[in-house]
Amino acid sequence: MKVILLQDVKGSGKKGELINVSDGYANNFLIKKKLAVEANNQTLTEMKNRDESIAHKAAEELRIAKENSAKIDGKTVKIIAKAGNGGKLFGSVTSKEVAENITKQLSVEVDKRKVSLSSDIKAFGTFTAEVKFHVGVVAKVSVMVTEE
Repeated sequence: MKVILLQDVKGSGKKGELINVSDGYANNFLIKKKLAVEANNQTLTEMKNRDESIAHKAAEELRIAKENSAKIDGKTVKIIAKAGNGGKLFGSVTSKEVAENITKQLSVEVDKRKVSLSSDIKAFGTFTAEVKFHVGVVAKVSVMVTEE
């Protein structure tokens, strides 16, 4: 009997898989414990639609990531920081501040966890930062730190 698993079943398969099992195992264990449903035309169509929906959402996320990457790639973000003694930067510029300034200046929503700095920014000048929007979609941004 062909069944579609609703949950991971040890030794049989993972959630969403179409597997072929004996009738007794399917009826007495999998279907009875609501671990699987019988694979008929309706459930196969539902499974196909769900897979297409997941693929469509992934494609849409990738398209949006590429658009956002194209908007900010190669651009410069200016950050004004406080100066400490002797004209040195007071504290450091974090990825949180870089993400906030990208959002303000370039109108692209960026999460602070997606920003990676090549090194800690503890001085005034120009530095590079990478913004990872999606797997394989990375934008390089120049970060110009100036004195207040």
